[in-house]
Amino acid sequence: MNRPHMRKVRSKNTAPELRLRKLIYAMGYRGYRVHYKKLPGKPDVVFVGKKRVIFLHGCFWHGHDCRAGRNTPKSNLEYWNGKLARNKTRDKRNARELRKAGWRILVIWECQMKEESAVRRRLRRFLRD
Repeated sequence: MNRPHMRKVRSKNTAPELRLRKLIYAMGYRGYRVHYKKLPGKPDVVFVGKKRVIFLHGCFWHGHDCRAGRNTPKSNLEYWNGKLARNKTRDKRNARELRKAGWRILVIWECQMKEESAVRRRLRRFLRD
């Protein structure tokens, strides 16, 4: 991965994230917060009243067990292996802290966004009262 390419990678309001929020809204769910800074990990979507958080993880960045998640950079391996390992450790710590505080968590992987109907079913189950 070259540096000009990596500079273009955004951490907020990515295309999959916007699609997820559009889907949630279309399902009739309102009143959620985005990138809520008061919670560990700044979850992508937060339903404060329901105590529910949704993380949309990029497969490469968070180490999913799919093709994109198993992709490894060809150069600067020491940096990338450390970076990706720290991301996974941080994700686990944030999830543990959220659960300890009484929050329910749903993780949706970027590759899963291709199956919108499956994501819709998971969201409906997760957001039910």
